[in-house]
Amino acid sequence: MEIVGLVGAVGFLLFMIRDGWVIVRQQQAGVIQRLGKYQKTIGPGFHFKMPFLDRVAGRVNLKVQQLDVNVETKTKDDVFVHLKVSVQYFVLKQKVYDAFYELEDPKTQITSYVFDVVRAEVPKMKLDEVFARKDDVAVAIKSELADAMESYGYGIVKALVTDIDPDKQVKMAMNRINAAEREKVAAQYEAEAERIKIVAIAQAEAESKKLQGQGIADQRREIAKGLEDSVEALNKVGINSQEASALIVVTQHYDTLQAMGTNSRSNLILLPNSPSNASDMMGEMITSFTAASMMGDEMSKAKVEAQREDIKKRLDK
Repeated sequence: MEIVGLVGAVGFLLFMIRDGWVIVRQQQAGVIQRLGKYQKTIGPGFHFKMPFLDRVAGRVNLKVQQLDVNVETKTKDDVFVHLKVSVQYFVLKQKVYDAFYELEDPKTQITSYVFDVVRAEVPKMKLDEVFARKDDVAVAIKSELADAMESYGYGIVKALVTDIDPDKQVKMAMNRINAAEREKVAAQYEAEAERIKIVAIAQAEAESKKLQGQGIADQRREIAKGLEDSVEALNKVGINSQEASALIVVTQHYDTLQAMGTNSRSNLILLPNSPSNASDMMGEMITSFTAASMMGDEMSKAKVEAQREDIKKRLDK
């Protein structure tokens, strides 16, 4: 009996020792209750408590945690979108009591606040503004949560709008609009390139015509100068200007025939001709030049006579 009693006493003592100490892991806090009433909060490490009277009511995680909330709401231009909001939160070390006792389900509470803020902010924006101002929505969520959850012992690290997903048909329409806009810009660039090409061709053609005109003018100027020199040379040997002009024309005629003869691939068709015809042509040209000269002399004499009559009439008056 004594042995049984001793064994019982040792067992009871070991049980008392085992029930009297608590180990709390790093980044955790333990809540101790004595007979159902909050007694104290213990941090990481080894701790003693009163056997039978004290018990660990629970452990609170002090790490930063993340809660993903999916919210469906409507924008100002009546487009339904799904927003994914990621909230990063943690338990304040100095408010472990509030975090453990005040809220039954903190995740549900945070989700409710996220829904409330998102459905208050997003309907004020159009769809494009939601994408452009998602950071504003995130800031509004964090501000609202930080004020509301601090009293419950929770701190908010950050709130992020990680995804914005409009309706499938809306996304298809947005893609079509984007594609049409890009095609419009491409067409404008192609039209501008074509315009530049046409202008460049026109400018080159205009420059070519200008240079061609200058060349023709220079050519004719040189031809006229050469003819003038030729007439002067022929006058020195006793040939008058009419005969000299006719001779130069006949010479150019034969030079042209010789130039065409040197080109075996010429497509020109020559009319029947003979040396006698050339002599006749030369005689006709001399005759026409002589007649034109005589007509010019007569017109000059008539003009001088008319001027004399006009002066005479003015003197008589």
